[in-house]
Amino acid sequence: MPRLVTAYFSNTPDPSVPAQRVAFGTSGHRGSSFENSFNEWHVLAISQAICDYRKQRGIDGPLFLGIDTHALSEPAFTSALEVLAANAVEVMLADKDEYTPTPAISHAILVYNRGRVAGLADGIVVTPSHNPPDSGGFKYNPPNGGPADKDVTGWIEAHANALLESGLNGVKRIPIERARRAATTHRHDFLNTYVADLGSVLDMEAIRGADISMGVDPLGGAGVHYWGPIAERYGLNLTVVNEAVDPTFRFMTVDWDGQIRMDPSFVLRHAKPDRSQGPLRHRLRLRPRP
Repeated sequence: MPRLVTAYFSNTPDPSVPAQRVAFGTSGHRGSSFENSFNEWHVLAISQAICDYRKQRGIDGPLFLGIDTHALSEPAFTSALEVLAANAVEVMLADKDEYTPTPAISHAILVYNRGRVAGLADGIVVTPSHNPPDSGGFKYNPPNGGPADKDVTGWIEAHANALLESGLNGVKRIPIERARRAATTHRHDFLNTYVADLGSVLDMEAIRGADISMGVDPLGGAGVHYWGPIAERYGLNLTVVNEAVDPTFRFMTVDWDGQIRMDPSFVLRHAKPDRSQGPLRHRLRLRPRP
């Protein structure tokens, strides 16, 4: 992990190499600093491109910024905030620097934009989703709260690559200490506002009344600290069975290719019902893929 973070700050991508250019997939750019596909230059260029896109489209409300538990997320967050603050973007950071799941970012955007036609909010989620521990990711959510469409990501991608080719000429940036103290940098309680609103879309009384015993494994993800408050607020019989936050994700089993992925579908693919305790009590036993 120290070498991974060092490579993020010290390595410089070569935009003439296709694998080292900014390339958006589902709303975001992903890569590894070991492979020069996710380094500080990428994040600085993408962040400036997002600022320029916002200005072009007249998006001047707050930008909600959240991160996950991958090792490269904190460095990328720092780089992004330095650019956002330099561009005078109103940025909303999580209280106590809490990890922020993507749905919490989407929820904050939608709640803020409800009933508005101007001054709309958008967001950035620093996450490579379930990809391996050496991966970094940077996603943009427009005012609709969901993943950015290809027309949006295409514009940001092209502009970011142009900035890379110019040696970051045109990227505005201030030191992180100034960025954190900037008048445009604010705090937002993502966790409690999200948890409080769950009851408006889910029938928590029905779940609580069913008296179901639930075990939750956050798989070391950004939602790790959300499940406890959910259980407490709505009186659910819910136990978090794994509260580990480890950027190596060494508590995970390996996928078919030997890579570690924090993917719940992997768990479900390998789950086998255990009826040894009778027909009404089932457990899931995890088996590696052949």
